Formats: sequence, structure tokens, C-alpha cells
Amino acid sequence: MINVGVIIGSTRPGRNGEQVARWVRDLAADHAGGAARFRLVDLADHRLPLLDEPVPAAASPGRQPHTVRWAEQIGSCDAFVVVTPEYNTAPPSSLTNAIDYLHREWGGKPVAYVGYGVYGAVMAVQKLRAQAGVLRMADIGPQVALTLREDFVDMVDFRPRELHVAAVHRMVDELLAWARALTPLRTPAEAVGA
Repeated sequence: MINVGVIIGSTRPGRNGEQVARWVRDLAADHAGGAARFRLVDLADHRLPLLDEPVPAAASPGRQPHTVRWAEQIGSCDAFVVVTPEYNTAPPSSLTNAIDYLHREWGGKPVAYVGYGVYGAVMAVQKLRAQAGVLRMADIGPQVALTLREDFVDMVDFRPRELHVAAVHRMVDELLAWARALTPLRTPAEAVGA
């Protein structure tokens, strides 16, 4: 079974990300049937301080207890849906900080994006796509772009338009296809008889 982490990228009090991520998780799980397991990965639960590992993750795994827990959480996923707002044309610092903590745990895994903001977090997602490429992730398809004016009441009560359901379904289909195709990159060589 494919394990998909639905990452809630904001830790801001009063954030909209949790309700968006739950909607994505529920729609995705229903659409995928038993082909995948979708679970929330909430950055607020991990309480990662600003990067405090003395060696970059590309050179050596982190040793701080919070880094080890975060690595285990991300390492157990085969694919990701990142739910992100856009702050000043960028993803939240909590999200980029969490990504920077790890390296190999991201590689060989597909990632899709659901953005929300005034313009659907398009610029924030573009920055995340560039980061994904460096980490050897498969950045898939167009994002699901939710706007605060059209998909929220008073910019806080999430009421997505019906057109987004089909977009989430397409995203899930592509994400799972890539997750299956990339299995050899996530499987240790000794497990596949190499």
C-alpha cells in the first residue's frame, strides 16, 4: 500500500491549512479506495526549531531528537501532498525549515501541491517546486489552487468550489501513478535483488 503524507505547511495560529488538509485527505482517500493510505502530517505537532543541526542533511542525518522523529515520519511516506498558504509570495518559513531538516527522506518520492491564498499560492508553490527538484523528488502536475475570495467565506471558513473535486482526483491519480513508478528508487538495492 502506498503511504501518502498530507503535509500541513503552516503553523500559524488561526491557520486555514488544517481544514484544507482534512478536505484533501478525505477526498483523496475516498477517490483512491484501498490503493493508498492518506495521513495528515502536521508541522505544528513536530515543533521544529529553526534548523539547529550542525551538519547539512545532505552530508549526514540529523541527530537532534526532533530531527530523528521528523525523519521517521517523512521516511515512512511514499509520496506527499503539500498544503501550503502563501505569505509574501513565498511558502511559510515553517515549511521550508521542515524541508531543510532532511535530505534522503525526500528523494525518489512524488510530491503534489494544494495552495491557498489570495491567488491560490501560485508563487509559493513555484518556489517549493524548485526545492523539490534539488531533493530528487518528482514534482507532479498542476497544483490545486484555492483562493481566499472564492473558496472561503470571510477568508476563514473553507467552502471549496465543486470544480476543485475533479482537480484533486486528477492530482491523486497522477501522484499514485508516480509513486508506483518510483518504487525502485525508494527500495534498497538488497530488497530488489541487485
